[in-house]
Parts: sequence; structure tokens; C-alpha cells
Amino acid sequence: MFREFEDRLAVVTGASSGIGLATTRRLLENGARVLAMSRTMGDLDSLRSQYATKLKCMKGDVTKSEDLQTLSDLARQLGQIDYLVPNAGIARLANGMEPSAFEHQWAVNGAGALNTLSAVREQLAKPASVVFIGTFLSQITFPGLAAYIASKSALKAHAKTLAVELAPQGIRINLVSPGPTATAIWSSLGLPADQLSDVAGQVNKRLLSGCFLDPAAVADTVLFLLSSASRGLYGQDLIVDNGYTLQ
Repeated sequence: MFREFEDRLAVVTGASSGIGLATTRRLLENGARVLAMSRTMGDLDSLRSQYATKLKCMKGDVTKSEDLQTLSDLARQLGQIDYLVPNAGIARLANGMEPSAFEHQWAVNGAGALNTLSAVREQLAKPASVVFIGTFLSQITFPGLAAYIASKSALKAHAKTLAVELAPQGIRINLVSPGPTATAIWSSLGLPADQLSDVAGQVNKRLLSGCFLDPAAVADTVLFLLSSASRGLYGQDLIVDNGYTLQ
């Protein structure tokens, strides 16, 4: 248990499912107060019933400035932000020569994450820890996901420079890049069920564990980077992929 999280405030976007939900749950289990934002409430309602005094939720879209302003206003009411996880993200299959695919995915995966940090920047504590979510695919290739990979890779490059720029202000920035994880993002790709099953089978062959990651495994790495246990890490990208990129 990370005792340091007790009663400290964390902000998580894309918090209603997958890695965002798992991270929100882990933070709550370790005593943190969490302000969770997501376009839909998903499983946050059941989590809120367990942590009524610790979890505050709002519907919001990281591509909308008015929603980010609302997030900032709510955070200001709750106190200084110790931890920030701009997790909201999307993945769409598209031809690599389709410019609109990058624009659409960058709006959420890149600009959305960076604008979230910008919106709450003045409320960050000193020290504060920020963990962006990248992707293991930045290390390799995956046909059909060029725009997704590019959006996450650009975020990584931006975050590494921000880590240098914001360190003097007590803000520590790192990234976690998940590998194949059992989340709804796979079903959002738009592949027919049989084709999606074939892709999953091929992916599993490269995973040393033989199966997709549990979102909680990624969340545990996020908490490590948020915590003072990783206090010597700045601008690092921890790849959590069950060994996919080793083969």
C-alpha cells in the first residue's frame, strides 16, 4: 500500500473503463481522493457507491475547452492536485495516408492530454506527479494504426520536453506505455468479431504470458510513477507489454 496517497487529490480522465477505471480504483484503494472525468459514467457509478466521500465524478470531453474549464473549477473546490493522469484516449483503424485520422486521434490522445494538464496547471501542488499514457506501439509498427501510433508518439516527445521544463516548478512528468490490454478500446477499432479474434490470437503468440494484460497491471505501474518511490524518474516511458516488444 502507498500510504502517501492518503487524502491527497488525484485527477484522472477517461476514468469510466479500462486503464482509467483501474487507476481510479487503485488510487481510491490507497486512500486518495479522486476527481474522475469521462464522457460516460460507465462503471464509475458502482465505484462511487463504495467510495462516496472520496470519489467525485463529472461527465466531460477532453476535446472541449468548456469541459476542461469545468474540471479545473471542480478541482479548485477540492484543493491542490497532487496527481494527474490524463488517460482519455481513442484508437481507430485508418489508412496511414488519411490525414483526418491523425487529426481526430491527436485531438484526444495528444492535444486532449496536454490541454488537460494546461487546464489544471495552476492547481498542481508542489511537488506534483503527472503520468501520461503512451503505447507500446511507438516501438514497433501495426498496419492500420499509423495515426494512433503517431498521436501517442508525438505526445511522448512533447511530454519528455515538458518533464525538463516543469521540473523546476516541482512537477514530475513520466509516461506509461501499455501493451495489449483487455479493454474496450479493442472492440472500438471496428473490426468484425471473427477478424478481431484472429488479431487477438496473433497478438497472444508474442506475449510471454500468453494473454493480454489486466488493466490493473498497468494501473499499478501508473501508481508507482505517481508515487515518491519513483522520485528519481523524469521523462521516462515505462513499457508494460507482457514482453511483446522483446520478440
